[in-house]
This record gives sequence, structure tokens and C-alpha cells, in this order.
Amino acid sequence: MKIVIFGANGKTGSLLTEQALELGHHVIAYVRKADSISFDHPNLKVIVGNLNDKQKLTTAITGANACISALGGSSLTHRSPEIVAGIADIIATMEQANVHRFIYLSSIGAGESRFLMSKIVRFFIVSLFLRIPLADHNANEERIAGSNLNWTVIRPVGLNDGPKTSEINHGTDIIPMGGNRSISRANVAAFILNQLENERSFNKYIWLYE
Repeated sequence: MKIVIFGANGKTGSLLTEQALELGHHVIAYVRKADSISFDHPNLKVIVGNLNDKQKLTTAITGANACISALGGSSLTHRSPEIVAGIADIIATMEQANVHRFIYLSSIGAGESRFLMSKIVRFFIVSLFLRIPLADHNANEERIAGSNLNWTVIRPVGLNDGPKTSEINHGTDIIPMGGNRSISRANVAAFILNQLENERSFNKYIWLYE
């Protein structure tokens, strides 16, 4: 499968790239800086460009089987309008290029998943600590849901740098999620790649924790 990964140089995106290559996929890593991918692979192609570079987006996406976004802002206090606009451009380019499969890495607390948390945790996480990043995720999720793509939104709990394991809890129902839960980035990457051809995950919001 030919996969375009946006945010391939980030903590989760780099694991997505490595795991996808290990599975035999052909990966196009779309990044802003040429030196942000530190390894070579015969099935890896790096395209350097900004999210508003529609010509490069078209080059990257045309002929792909799927796109994955692991993009995220770097600030808890400032919105990332370039990423929000970039997601819209990615979607528009996918629709024009007839590439249908899109998986978006979001976060627990986005959309109705805020109700998985207790009221006190929801107040501190959703209303205070992650208010800005979640506003971006909410805007992106709304745009994705309004598209013509076969999309899946992944909403993990807090991320850690633990190893890949077989212990992943996931679902779509609104259920109480107590405790201070987390999940490794390696497990999130593995789960995302497992959904690429899973039609049961089309047009679904999926929460994840270990």
C-alpha cells in the first residue's frame, strides 16, 4: 500500500513511518524540513513542503492508497491555524485526486469523547489544560466529517514512550473512563496502521487506551 504520512517527523509520526515500512508499505513522508527524517529506506520517499503548497500536496497524494495525519500544534497557548487550513487542503486534494482513505490522529477530549472523563477531569483537561489544542482538533474533525472521504478519527488518551504491546483497549461507545490512563505512541501507530483496510472503522471516532 502507498501511504502519505503528514507529521512523519513527529514523535508518533516517526513511529508510524518506521512501522509502515516494516510492514512493507511504500511511504511518502510529507515534512517541512528535509533533515527532519533521519533514516533512509528503499520504500521511503520524502517530500519537503508546507501544508499550503497545493502543487506539492497534489504530487504527494496523487496515486496514494491512503493518507494519515499525525500533525499537531506545538503550543498549549496558541492555536495552529496553518494546520487547520492544511487539513482542509489535504482533504480537498484527496477528493480531487480520488484518494479516499484518511486517518486523523486527534486526542481524547475532542468532540463527544470529553464525556468519557469525569466532570473534574473534564474541567481541567478539556476546559483548561488542552483547551487550545482541542479547539484545533475539533475544527479539523468537523471538516473531516463533512468530507466525502472514508475517514477514521483516532482519539488516544495521554501518550507515552512505552513499547508496542498487544494491550490496546478501543471503542466507539461513550463509556466512563476512570483513572489516569495512557497509551504508548508505538501502540497508537500500530493501531492506526491496522485500520487502513478495516472498513468497519470507516466514518468512526475511536478512543484508545492501554
